[in-house]
Amino acid sequence: MNESASDLVLIVGARPNFMKAGPVLEAVRSRGSLAPVLVHTGQHYDERMSDLFFRDLGLPRPDVNLEVGSASHARQTADVMVRFEEYLEGRSAAPSGVLVVGDVNSTVACALVAAKRGVPLVHVEAGLRSFDRGMPEELNRIVTDQLADVCYVTEPSGVENLRREGKDVRTCPLVGNTMIDTLVRHRERAEAGAAARREEIGVERGGYAVVTLHRPSNVDDEATLGGVLDALEVVGAELPLVWPLHPRTEARARAFGLEERLRALPNLRLVPPQGYLDFLGLTAGARLLLTDSGGIQEEAVVLKVPCVTLRENTERPVTIEVGGNLLAGADPARIVAAAKEMLARDPAAIGTPDGWDGRAAERIAADLETRLLDGVTLGGGTA
Repeated sequence: MNESASDLVLIVGARPNFMKAGPVLEAVRSRGSLAPVLVHTGQHYDERMSDLFFRDLGLPRPDVNLEVGSASHARQTADVMVRFEEYLEGRSAAPSGVLVVGDVNSTVACALVAAKRGVPLVHVEAGLRSFDRGMPEELNRIVTDQLADVCYVTEPSGVENLRREGKDVRTCPLVGNTMIDTLVRHRERAEAGAAARREEIGVERGGYAVVTLHRPSNVDDEATLGGVLDALEVVGAELPLVWPLHPRTEARARAFGLEERLRALPNLRLVPPQGYLDFLGLTAGARLLLTDSGGIQEEAVVLKVPCVTLRENTERPVTIEVGGNLLAGADPARIVAAAKEMLARDPAAIGTPDGWDGRAAERIAADLETRLLDGVTLGGGTA
């Protein structure tokens, strides 16, 4: 690999990063002025959680793999920082910029290293705030945005959050959502194989709910997880539940003695963790989504599938504003009530946020080329 000052280093580390960074990588490469270098930190390293997603999304193999692996938040963040710093130190020329996406540990770790070394830092999916500092992702978002020289924002609330935190809004353009770029690009292919997958699972298009559950706030407490299962038992009596069971959730259910009860839920179809295309096909054909994921809330409004979020907050309020999402927390009665309300809504009435049109990465690449080639002011672009 020939290294030069025109290199733009793109960081990925976990599955959500792949969907967000992929379109940017392609758009930057197609313009030709900047040379994208893909660095995988290895935060998600097993075949199911990493390699399968690279294949599904058509991403090139990473130019660099830091091979960090799993660990506690502190150790993983520190390991990424050490290895990414070693990578930058070993280059023959400093890159023109480092681009990070989302809010995982790899994001903030590489942001810190780039900022300390004086390399222009770009954050894609900036400005999202849940206002819940109990979420590790919230801390990662806040720190990364304060360090970033350019913040690319997915929804209007993000621009306002960054303005309130002292950022110069000229460095925080509202460009849209690159995760939706990936969805738009792959939706037809995902849905082409979905009918056979639904038949295999035993559900019909528009006649089932998809469940995802993995956040510590929902699965690390026995009473909370038990309450969520109470709610799913009621919802499952109304329509089948297709549940790709997250390893963390399965482990906690087993530790609490709840695994047998989970597997006995009415109308339940447990499936293994899914690759991107299989999961997109399942969600696109669902009648309802029940999730504690951030990205699924976004995908739901574009797919026009009503969503119930099992959290007390969301960093993506536009999904509620357009009528596609409802917060229910972990209280069983609220989850059931929210599910009934969303099932009663007309999916066709769900709006699409501005800029969620499949072209966000094109806008980022054009803007980024100008900023990096003209030179950006270091220091996070604060007012």
